[in-house]
Amino acid sequence: MKKMKRYSPLVMLFDLGKLLRNSFFFVFFLYVVKADSDSSFIKYGKIVFLLAVGFTLFSIVYKWLTHKYELDNKAFHLYKGLLIKSERTIPLSKIQNIQRHTSLFHRMVKMTSIQFETVMTDENAKIKFEVISQAEADWMEVYLKNKEPVADYQMYEFDNPETERQNSNRMIHFHATKKDILKASFSSLSFLVLIPLISSFYYKIDEIFHVEDTAEGFFDKLISSWWIVTIIVIVLVIASATFGIVRTYLKYGKSEISSDSNHIYITRGVINETAFSISKDRVQAIEMEQSWMKRLLGLVKVKLTSAGSLSYGEDTLEVNTLYPFLPVNKANEIVSEILPSYMITQDMIRLPERSFWLRLLWPSWLWALATGALYYLEPIIGNVEQSWMILSAVLLICILISRLLDFSHSSYRINDQFIQFKKGVFTTSLFVSKREKIIEVKVRRNIIQKVLGLASIETINRGKPVQHSGLDDVPLEFAHSFLNWYVKRKNEIKVE
Repeated sequence: MKKMKRYSPLVMLFDLGKLLRNSFFFVFFLYVVKADSDSSFIKYGKIVFLLAVGFTLFSIVYKWLTHKYELDNKAFHLYKGLLIKSERTIPLSKIQNIQRHTSLFHRMVKMTSIQFETVMTDENAKIKFEVISQAEADWMEVYLKNKEPVADYQMYEFDNPETERQNSNRMIHFHATKKDILKASFSSLSFLVLIPLISSFYYKIDEIFHVEDTAEGFFDKLISSWWIVTIIVIVLVIASATFGIVRTYLKYGKSEISSDSNHIYITRGVINETAFSISKDRVQAIEMEQSWMKRLLGLVKVKLTSAGSLSYGEDTLEVNTLYPFLPVNKANEIVSEILPSYMITQDMIRLPERSFWLRLLWPSWLWALATGALYYLEPIIGNVEQSWMILSAVLLICILISRLLDFSHSSYRINDQFIQFKKGVFTTSLFVSKREKIIEVKVRRNIIQKVLGLASIETINRGKPVQHSGLDDVPLEFAHSFLNWYVKRKNEIKVE
């Protein structure tokens, strides 16, 4: 048994940084905006704030002194407490995925963070090291993957990340280029984020300093000149495009997808670098999503459903996303390379014509309720009488168009041990799974479906949360074939 270890003392500095970040608004409000206030609320607010900061500082030091860990051949052991001590043991066999996150702070102190996701669903499902040396994180990760004998991590230090990657026989399948980043910035519409950010910042400043009253005459003078307005619009367009490209580059720059015989590796980010590791045998399904913009640019988002999902701090990260903006042909090639046991069939079966009429004529409660509300309120738009009828008609047309698109995008296929569903309105999703990875199936029929010989089918895969996928209004014959196909799963699974 290894000796218990304390976490890095830099964890206290990391937690202190979070405290300062979270306290900024309160400090600004209490000691800058309301510095001269004699209000009892502000005075007591300052006292409560100082007490909260003092308690947090104490808890940061107490946590470092009382929290310890160790790793042996079978499990992680996490200890905490001083007078009342507790131990949490997590078997290594329960660990599903691994995440590495290196922020600007970590780079400055030459450290990183690592998180292990388990199959458990409670609050103890994660093992997280907020600040840990690169060498120890490498040692933990390689040991958990290869089950090598536990040795001191200082004897297991890599010369550099590139050497480690070469020694692990990884194959690189995709590396984001400048062209990929440019496409991603337009596909994600990130260039539209700048103007709302500026507006939000302006209104917050105006609430405090009443900028609008002071600058009212200045703004009137600006908008009265057409050439000044033109220059402002051009500058905003250029700034928005630049902001979108830079934002996308910082988030997805240096993105890389690689794999070895057992794991899939995903890295992304420039300043804040994030690395994921997913075990191939834990992949439950593949999902390919395309928004209307991605269809125009020939891009697709590839997601792998696994038993674990990862998060870091307040940001939930899509550990199962290979890269959100892969070219379609490249995506199919990558999937066949990293998961050769999966097969995606391009030739799929569309829904029958009776499914179209069922979807088209099915009552819409949204339209009925909205029409009732419009009739009651009788809004008048542009001095047009009976405006509520026009709005109701527009809403009905939009609903019918969405149903038409949903029908045109819906298809299905069973190919040996694989099943595929495709559906969607403006964003389409292609779902592919193996029979042995599906833990439950369902077939449902309402009264209308029974009359028309249709049914709704559903599959359930392990995941966090559990993933439900399926398709409505398939022929009843296919629903029966679907159930018979799933019964054969008993010949493929192994009971331990």
